[in-house]
Amino acid sequence: MDVSQSHTHRINIAIDGPAGAGKSTVARKVASALQYVYIDTGAMYRAVTLKVLESGLPTDDDAAVGRLADGLDIVLLPGRDAQQVRVNGEDVTSRLRSLEINRNVSYVARLSSVRSRMAELQRRMALDKGVVMDGRDIGTHVLPDAELKVFLTATPRERAKRRFLELEPGTEITLGQLEREIEERDRIDREREIAPLLQAADARLLDSTGKTVDEVAEEIVQWGLAAVRTILAGEK
Repeated sequence: MDVSQSHTHRINIAIDGPAGAGKSTVARKVASALQYVYIDTGAMYRAVTLKVLESGLPTDDDAAVGRLADGLDIVLLPGRDAQQVRVNGEDVTSRLRSLEINRNVSYVARLSSVRSRMAELQRRMALDKGVVMDGRDIGTHVLPDAELKVFLTATPRERAKRRFLELEPGTEITLGQLEREIEERDRIDREREIAPLLQAADARLLDSTGKTVDEVAEEIVQWGLAAVRTILAGEK
């Protein structure tokens, strides 16, 4: 894979899409191929949700949850298998994929105070370019000027299967229940007032149903290299 052009001119890549579309796994591979920095925004919202649940705060209390979020120092670090997430110095990575987090993260993520705080942190991370960032509103809200935007999706059943495989052993939920919960989460994400889940007008649509992670990542890498070539050609 020829990525030499990605070193002379670095761009930001935004990958949006619904829950279970494979955004994190694909984004991590794209970042690795291009030698960019991967930023898992979903993990940031999951980290806030974890702390909200631990504190006992109502997930719909915008002011109280916002104050909690403002006091969280969320740091993303490279990990051998996945990005490590630290909150106020504590490694919480292994606790972010539980069924309880899955069921509550959309309610916390739709709060305006939380989205404002997370967007601020995410934009700061992308200032130097050369990042691959995935989420729900990256191309439309967080990084509207990203040079490449991708809307990654898959059928609800396919996404439910992927989430099912991520759950902790012994979790009591059927694939059908998980599919219904994913569809409900899609509805919440689409209908929230602040930065809803939308495909940016200039985003490329990519359906990952039936495709391998490597196939999807390779397609995005090639789009990224093409975007760099276009920019460099325009600067000559």
